[in-house]
Amino acid sequence: MIALGNTPDASPPVTRSAWWRLLAFALLIVAVGLPINRLSGYAPLLVVTVAVFCGALTLRLRNWLAAAVVVAVAACLPLLLAPTPIAEGENVFLPVKPGNVFERQLPPDVYRYMKSEFDRVYPPSVHCKPKSEGCWLDQKFPDRLYALSGDGVLQNAEFSRSFTSIDFDNAVWLRLGFVNDAGYNWYTAGPDVHRADRNTKIWMGLDRWRIAMPWFMMLRFPSDYAGSQLCWRGDVMWPGAEGRYTPVRHADMACRGIGQQDIGSQIFAVSIEPNVLAMKLDAPASVDAKLIVMAAARCLALVAVLVLLVRVRLRDTARPFILIGLALIVIAISDASFIGGWRPMDGGDDGLFYTGVGREILQHLIDGKVMTALMGGEAVYYYGGPGLRYFRALEMIVFGDTNLGYLSLMLLLPIVVLALFKRFLSDAFAWRVALIFTATPAGAVFGSSFFHYAKWSSHGFADPIAFIFLFWGAWVLIGPRGGAPRDMGSAAGAALLLALAIFMKPIVAPMPGILLGGAGLAALASGQWRRVAGLCIGFLPVLVMPLHNWYFGNVFVLFSSNAQLPGTYVMAPWEYGAAFLEFIRLDWGGDYLARAVIQIGAWLHGAGDLAATIPLHAAAVVAVGYVVFRGREYDPWLRLIGAAVMAEYVVDLIYAATPRYYFGMWLLTALVVCAVIERHLPAWLERNGWRRTNDVLDRILCYRPAQVS
Repeated sequence: MIALGNTPDASPPVTRSAWWRLLAFALLIVAVGLPINRLSGYAPLLVVTVAVFCGALTLRLRNWLAAAVVVAVAACLPLLLAPTPIAEGENVFLPVKPGNVFERQLPPDVYRYMKSEFDRVYPPSVHCKPKSEGCWLDQKFPDRLYALSGDGVLQNAEFSRSFTSIDFDNAVWLRLGFVNDAGYNWYTAGPDVHRADRNTKIWMGLDRWRIAMPWFMMLRFPSDYAGSQLCWRGDVMWPGAEGRYTPVRHADMACRGIGQQDIGSQIFAVSIEPNVLAMKLDAPASVDAKLIVMAAARCLALVAVLVLLVRVRLRDTARPFILIGLALIVIAISDASFIGGWRPMDGGDDGLFYTGVGREILQHLIDGKVMTALMGGEAVYYYGGPGLRYFRALEMIVFGDTNLGYLSLMLLLPIVVLALFKRFLSDAFAWRVALIFTATPAGAVFGSSFFHYAKWSSHGFADPIAFIFLFWGAWVLIGPRGGAPRDMGSAAGAALLLALAIFMKPIVAPMPGILLGGAGLAALASGQWRRVAGLCIGFLPVLVMPLHNWYFGNVFVLFSSNAQLPGTYVMAPWEYGAAFLEFIRLDWGGDYLARAVIQIGAWLHGAGDLAATIPLHAAAVVAVGYVVFRGREYDPWLRLIGAAVMAEYVVDLIYAATPRYYFGMWLLTALVVCAVIERHLPAWLERNGWRRTNDVLDRILCYRPAQVS
């Protein structure tokens, strides 16, 4: 049931329980089906999910039964109606070593042609020198004919995967999973073999990346597709008499019919020369009709869940949809392939490591090697984001070879930021801050911007996802105005989210530690034993990291082993003491003093890494210190957030001051500063005769001092 505006509703009791919402969400997932790897399924799921979590759910049993029946019909319909899918196999083509897997298993004509094309496009004269940095000749070579595809994990695919339609001009949207295998960690650039071509023009977000790796694709059409028209540009090899293959090259899109003689045959599409191959399949009307009916059934099931179970006012969904829309625009400008595509991660970047190891974890799970999968590619965690590799593996199971899992969390980020700021600021002020954060790059000057998170999430880094869990956990922990939630479930959920933040990026650990420590002490002082138990239970998974390192590596490492590397641990606390001694001795040229000044300057550059903003950030640090140590008039939870931020300042002062490590720290700093501004700036302007300026600010930012709880 959907209530519009303030229309009264005579329905039975409703609930906003998270458990009922999760049950409704599970129905939505069943209706869409796994994997959710196409925008045609993801987009309506996203819309209905927002409505479910913004509204209340009916407790009427017959509504739930009716919704379950409709969902079951939509889920079972493909078993009866779906056309037999097209079998597909795919892989990178690197034929350097004699007797390689392609030479052994591909049809001889196909291998000879692809090898000759490879030698033509990449002659030995352009190859990098073995043992040189990032040379592809020193990296992994394929050991199987067809690579793993995340799309095929739940399909029990014969080769890589199967699908029912083909339409791509840019192979980024074909979503070739192997392009992000960890073994293909090349730094080489054209004209040598290289991973990708990037268009740096700001308006080219929709076509930011092109796959440059040499690759091929095998297609085997079932009888349902007899009479189809396959159109392509580039090279396609068709079987002929006596199983011989002949390449057919089209400079522009041209078509050929799929006849009965082609059914069951292996057809090879070849992309050795970068950015040439494109393909589109015009399926028979019978296939299109079946696909349309199944898509309509899925949409009907989603609508049924919405209408039968959800009571929501459309105006309650306005803000989430506005923020999600703005976030999608920002992501599309940065790199639209993050929204349903699969582009090659940059060689040498953390993103390729996390995604590649995630693919290895998935392969080990398929092979039944559970403990090898849990090891996660390292006996002792080295990289600074242990959890992301496991998230990537899970994401491929649910969303196939896409970034839609990470995208979902990114779309949640502006909503969580709004909720967290709204907890301490007036509604109008918090809303405007959320809009500025999401839609503008103003955070490069102070506080961090959604543009920052969009950039590094599309690179596959762990920092954005860690901060999403941090903000989300803090919001759940603190609860709405009027007091933190007392129940065990909310406490456990908040602690789990904060533990996940540390698991994704251990460098954030001081902030969750301070927040949970303060919340635990407050709960103990109030005798809220269930809340204390929930905090402890929810935070237990943080022990996974030292247990992993002890079990697989036989050493005790709390988080990751790179924490003490010189390039990471750049300024020990005792070195600041030495710098202070040099300062009081007027030894202005002292080494420790110089290093301390450089590190403090790097810290105060902020999220945008701008030297001009050092005074602004220094003033913000002073404001945070005032709130923590002298701000008795402020909400105690805000002071606790300030203390958590100050603990992270210490980390920034002793570890590498890479801006992306501390986006969350500066955004929470901005939260504290906004609270100070809202409380004190209007009164200060009034006292000093700036009434007109105060009126202008009131209209722009809608200052309405928040109530202290």
